Amino acid sequence: MMKSQISKSLPFYQSLGKLFYAVAIADNSIDNQEFATLQTYVRDVWLDMDDLEDAFGEDAAYLIEMVFEGVEAFSSNGEDMYNAFIEFKKEHPEFFTPSVNKIIVQTARAIATSYQGVGTSERNILIKLEEALLIQS
Repeated sequence: MMKSQISKSLPFYQSLGKLFYAVAIADNSIDNQEFATLQTYVRDVWLDMDDLEDAFGEDAAYLIEMVFEGVEAFSSNGEDMYNAFIEFKKEHPEFFTPSVNKIIVQTARAIATSYQGVGTSERNILIKLEEALLIQS
């Protein structure tokens, strides 16, 4: 994958962690397989997005996993996390190119389908996400 021409920000990756948590918790539980799928996408897709590093010199894309685990540890509300992502998107539309939006939806779908397929709650959040990102399924 080519590196994005637009360098992302640390809050961008943090907002993705919140979004992917919201997708995973949509059915009121998170299975280890959902987190494993997220880790695979971070490693195989998101690390190649840009060269941004966090304060510890690690690729900023790892913030996706760290935020996911953090909000999970605090049993955060999935709807609140989804809304935080949408608010970030509204404030920073420059980060959300069509190609980035496509990868976001692909990652969300993979998480949703990774454990026992897509249920009604997961389908609903995927539809909302696709509409928010203007993706046609």
